Amino acid sequence: MEPEKICKHIVSEALKSGATDAVAEVYVGREHMIKFANNMIVSAESRIVGSINIFVAIEGKRAATSIEGLNMQRAREALEHAIQLARLAPPSDTYAPLPRGPFRYDEKLLKGSKMRGDPDMLVDSVNAAINAALSAGAERAAGSLVYTRGKTWLLTSGDAGGSYEDSMIELSIRALVSDNAAGHFVSIAARREDFKPEEAGKRAGELAAMAVNPTEVEPGTYEALLGPMTFANLVEEFGEHDSAFHVESGLSFLADKIGENVASEKFTLIDDPTIPGTPGARPFDDEGLPTRRNVLIERGVLKTYLHNSATAKKFNTETTANAGLIVPHPFNLIVEGGSGSLDKLISSIDDGIFVTNDWYLRYHNYRTGDFSTIPRDAILRIRKGGIDGAVKGLRISDNIVRVFKNIREMSGERYWILWWEVDTPIYAPYAVIDRLNFTRPTS
Repeated sequence: MEPEKICKHIVSEALKSGATDAVAEVYVGREHMIKFANNMIVSAESRIVGSINIFVAIEGKRAATSIEGLNMQRAREALEHAIQLARLAPPSDTYAPLPRGPFRYDEKLLKGSKMRGDPDMLVDSVNAAINAALSAGAERAAGSLVYTRGKTWLLTSGDAGGSYEDSMIELSIRALVSDNAAGHFVSIAARREDFKPEEAGKRAGELAAMAVNPTEVEPGTYEALLGPMTFANLVEEFGEHDSAFHVESGLSFLADKIGENVASEKFTLIDDPTIPGTPGARPFDDEGLPTRRNVLIERGVLKTYLHNSATAKKFNTETTANAGLIVPHPFNLIVEGGSGSLDKLISSIDDGIFVTNDWYLRYHNYRTGDFSTIPRDAILRIRKGGIDGAVKGLRISDNIVRVFKNIREMSGERYWILWWEVDTPIYAPYAVIDRLNFTRPTS
């Protein structure tokens, strides 16, 4: 059965089964993945991928489910299960029906990006990244390249939705000089002209070469330079905690802070999926509403939470077109950059730590924003405006709102970041933090 007909069948059957609201979303695409290690491609595979997402509501009782593949029998079973879950779910204190369409969407977003992913080009890109890393001083490189191209169909019981195409390349490369000296960088692009595998490989190799012979450093409070991969990880936390669902659940450090300063006046954060050719571009949200540009934080002041129809009714406001049918979320986060170059940012630091990457971010208290994360790959010492060797054995332990209030400057250069620690596309700069607290990893 064709994807459009699958959507119509699911919505129709859901309403016949007693649902007051229903949404069906079908995705069909092709994925090419190349993995490489020790400077060589070790595997390459291509596969057709497909999925069906189903949402139903019976007044304020809601349920969602999904299946892999386009099997109609499994889809019917999933729909029956979702209806049963909705009947058993506790009722919400508010009920907001799905928006009534149809709506008009941006034709450029419907057409999406159609970047080609010829196998030879993908292989050449991997080899170019590896060679750039080796030329920059690395001894070996490993990572992956994933190319996806597909189409999404959406239909709601509010007669909203449509279909759009998209494509993207994600290259992640980790370069090593030794087991203790590594650098990591990515190139993420929805247009061929924005894909820069050589640059990603070069940056990873340069970082690995600077990370040799790391030494222990005393924990404490330092000036800090956060690379785009680290900064993107923290920015994503702001995007996720800006969801009205998390605010209402008591699991957000941004609760009750609309109109307040939650970051430095240097920091402005925008969610904008309306820019064609960017990784998170899309014409409509999961309720079928046309997407829009939303300023989340303007010069440090929190301006809005992200809403779907249900959370908007609870907060007595309008949706921001960020559904998530259960949990509203950002699509395409953009940090307005500063004016400084990377060299200028480094030269402004007298006694600091350059954190190029991190992982395992965890909260000690979601409501206050107390968190910790572990720097990984190259951790560089900065003294008197210059790089002065590599260090190891540190954990960042601080409060995320305090960190963002301590932003002193950001670079003009920005990079799209996606990898396993960052699920939302983030256009992130380098950022200087006036004071950042470092502890031992075991503390």
